[in-house]
Amino acid sequence: MALGESPEDLTVMKRRQQGILTGMPFMANITPRTFIDDAGRKLYVAKAPMRVVSLAPSITEMLFALGLDEQIVGVTEFCDFPAAAAAKPKIGYANPNLESLIALRPDMIIAPREFHRANVLAKLDELKVPVFLLDASSLENIFSHIHQLGRIFDRSTIAHALTLAMRKQMADISSRVESLPRTRVLYVLNSQPLITVGPGSYIHQMIGLVGGINIASGASTPYPRLTMETVLKEDPEVLIFPMGSVETVPRSEQQEWRRWTTLTAVQQNRLREVSANALNRPGPRVMEGLEELAKVIHPEAFSSDAAPVRP
Repeated sequence: MALGESPEDLTVMKRRQQGILTGMPFMANITPRTFIDDAGRKLYVAKAPMRVVSLAPSITEMLFALGLDEQIVGVTEFCDFPAAAAAKPKIGYANPNLESLIALRPDMIIAPREFHRANVLAKLDELKVPVFLLDASSLENIFSHIHQLGRIFDRSTIAHALTLAMRKQMADISSRVESLPRTRVLYVLNSQPLITVGPGSYIHQMIGLVGGINIASGASTPYPRLTMETVLKEDPEVLIFPMGSVETVPRSEQQEWRRWTTLTAVQQNRLREVSANALNRPGPRVMEGLEELAKVIHPEAFSSDAAPVRP
């Protein structure tokens, strides 16, 4: 059954969105070792940190992809990829305990912008622990974050190779669908209230890259709430549900959508699942998510169709 507005349900809803970071465009560093984060804060990093704490699964995945396994001394309880992340000391996610953070003796903390709380940042600044805040609203932001971390940790060569491979994958996927008719899409983060992605979110950008038309493209926020009246009017041809280890839309909730029998997506049985871990985490696996999106929006461009939601 669909979720209501109880405190427990709101917690579930928040968790579904926690991996999706929105934010400001990348700002270039001023000197070779001075960096500006996505909250506009300038940090001078004299040398590559040897002990780093990550406060988001996407950040953990970027650090591992840059070969920083040895330097990572703490991650959140939701950081489950790669497998080596499971062995790292775990701390809270949205509100990590300050004493637990300090006990890990980090040289740097990399965190999502939602961690931007003046009292906590002031205390860490007092303790000379720099905090670098990241916030991705576009694919270019994700590439920029990888390059920023590469420079901070003296892994620029690896960062360049990683983003180059990601860009090639993005171009290959886009080229397979560019000549196909565009398809109306609704990406469902939550059903009641109905929350989706809109302009200012990188997933909205990804939908467009793979030949989709996001029916929430007229929204004024990155993660808008829609009414069912709007959905029925826009009539999506595909309903997409993220499924993952943390942020997920349960199958019971997905099945509730079948009652809207006038929707083209329901009539054509085009309710599809994609990996929340790949799509909702703005990190090195995001191109896997892009390919999954392409396959559910335009399966005819690939050798086999994505698995539909079971009736």
